[in-house]
Amino acid sequence: MTDECEHSGAGGGVGAVDWDAQAAGFDDEPDHGLRDPRVRAAWAARLRSWLPEHPADVLDLGCGTGSMSLLAAEQGHRVTAVDLSPAMIERARAKLAGRAAEVLCGPAEAPPVGERRFDVVLVRHVLWMLPDRARVLRHWRELLRPGGRFVLIEGVWGELHPAGIPADRLTALLEPLTAGARVERLSGDAVLWGKEVTDERYAVVATR
Repeated sequence: MTDECEHSGAGGGVGAVDWDAQAAGFDDEPDHGLRDPRVRAAWAARLRSWLPEHPADVLDLGCGTGSMSLLAAEQGHRVTAVDLSPAMIERARAKLAGRAAEVLCGPAEAPPVGERRFDVVLVRHVLWMLPDRARVLRHWRELLRPGGRFVLIEGVWGELHPAGIPADRLTALLEPLTAGARVERLSGDAVLWGKEVTDERYAVVATR
């Protein structure tokens, strides 16, 4: 298994976005870099409520610069973070240095983890960009141990040309794969985003 990869125009195998080019300014968004202590604390509290209470093996797919991975590691979890963009990976490794974390270069839809299994598959703002979401979710389910859980943070962005995946569509995709899914609406919590938002933003926690 290797974590080396060439320059990729699309981190996580998603669309035509050049994530290497985006990496330098990626953390400038309040909910990406979590530089504001209030934003960081808000995400940390949410993540703590979504993840197991005991130390767990967390697979963070499409990890970007590793902000969510770092929060999970700080809460005592063992993290494997995956992204396809070498520039994102470089920043994630810097954030996670000295933590119980491994950062791998590979696609979110087919992470290079071999036969390893995890207690949590954590994905933020990635699934909506992947083709054949049902197939991807089936594969991710196979990466979960029995009783493991999905933590999927998604939404629908924009008004004239909305992009994303609505919560009801995602829960329908999860229904045959999980024992139950809980939707937590996030749009009303402005602190998470560093600003007021009016579009649909949510998290789904679903148990295998």
